[in-house]
Amino acid sequence: MHFVNARTILSAQDGMNLCRGCTHGCIYCDSRSRCYGFTHAFEDIEVKQNAPELLEAALRSRRRRCMIGTGSMSDPYLPAERELCLTRRCLELIDRYEFGAAVITKSDLVLRDLDLLQSIREKGKAVVQMTLTTYEEALCRIVEPHVCTTRRRFEVLCALRDRGIPTVVWLTPILPYLNDTRENLTGILDYCIRAGVKGIICFGMGMTLREGNREYYYAALDRHFPGLRERYRREFGNAYVLESPRNAELMALFHATCEQHGILHDNEQIFAWLRELPERYEQMTLF
Repeated sequence: MHFVNARTILSAQDGMNLCRGCTHGCIYCDSRSRCYGFTHAFEDIEVKQNAPELLEAALRSRRRRCMIGTGSMSDPYLPAERELCLTRRCLELIDRYEFGAAVITKSDLVLRDLDLLQSIREKGKAVVQMTLTTYEEALCRIVEPHVCTTRRRFEVLCALRDRGIPTVVWLTPILPYLNDTRENLTGILDYCIRAGVKGIICFGMGMTLREGNREYYYAALDRHFPGLRERYRREFGNAYVLESPRNAELMALFHATCEQHGILHDNEQIFAWLRELPERYEQMTLF
């Protein structure tokens, strides 16, 4: 882990990444791709130590409140966050200046900040988004080795539900010939139904691979699933998008199940809802 002073913190879409790199070790991680220009080892976390100061300056200058997102490239609840408390300090600022918050994570450490998420929710809107890919616990420990398993993430979703925090699940990626099964999908969907999630984001049953993360993924396949790399090479070559041969079947099941249980499953609708800050909240802040 090393520290830097960033020049800016919020993107044009009001998102922020407090670190660069990750220690979760997920074998499929796109953030490892060379196109992101890492100049340090991916596991050597680059911490933007001045993120809270930059965020406060940005929030104070805004004329209109909005949703602030975090976690698109680097999980805001890496193990180092226990000591760093950068995410917590940023949530405190979002709460103080009465903005909304949308967090993406795979970690149960998010429960530490339930008090802040509830406070933000009471003033406007707080959403926690959690990635679920692999229902079988043993396989999950291989695919996502250094973060809590799917079962624990389900428990986190339930705890958030019980405290009034709406949740969204990212059902991605689905790895061809590993977790692209009806059993995996129905297990994850059952968790989502029982946890009362607002929506499920899914880009199809498959994954993406490009230079950087392809090599890391294939090395993991060689360690844990000998011979599978050769099957990928034969069927997908160097394609960026690797669609599961069961995509049509599984997507039909996905949409039908979400429709039956009143779960949002259109990505654009979900993204629009995530960006939306309640109108009543905007009116309250004007007076």
